[in-house]
Amino acid sequence: MHALVVHAHPDPESYNSALRDATVRGLESAGHQVTVIDLYAEGFVPAMSAEERRSYETDHPISDPLVEHHAALLREADALVFVYPTWWFGLPAILKGWLERVFVPGVAFHLDEATNKVVSDLRHIRRLVGVTTSGSPQWQVRVLGDTGRWTVMRTTRVLTAWRCKSTWLALGRLDGRTDDERRGFLARVEAKMGALR
Repeated sequence: MHALVVHAHPDPESYNSALRDATVRGLESAGHQVTVIDLYAEGFVPAMSAEERRSYETDHPISDPLVEHHAALLREADALVFVYPTWWFGLPAILKGWLERVFVPGVAFHLDEATNKVVSDLRHIRRLVGVTTSGSPQWQVRVLGDTGRWTVMRTTRVLTAWRCKSTWLALGRLDGRTDDERRGFLARVEAKMGALR
């Protein structure tokens, strides 16, 4: 399986970056091919340009070479893994912008000419994973909408294979966690990714 890991954290020494590394180790230990997109390290610009918006519904909605590269990686993936911190009870802006700029017509979906309804172009993705942390307890994140989980596990899931399996790994109350608890979650993530089939 070819796993595309999309990582969104600005600090390469953060706990979230350690989660990315644990994710990659686990996937590779299972024999999966892994490609990592590190949005901050690559200098990804999350804001859609006016040119991109005007060309959104044309045959060429992508004009940025980096976005085109990411779209090509997405087309090759069997598994899509998001590793990010939950900020303001949702996705970091850079990750939301990545979805808006990469999941465009001709990449993630197209409109049926007869019905004008969305038809997925990502049916090759059969595994979907979210790995996240939050400063708030998980119950509070859920009560306040858990929009990151909703976007990854529901909205993105609609565009994947009919029988796509999803995995959600979240650690709340990160700031109050002990080193042992943090190491334990890293080990859990690595083990879950190592068991991904």
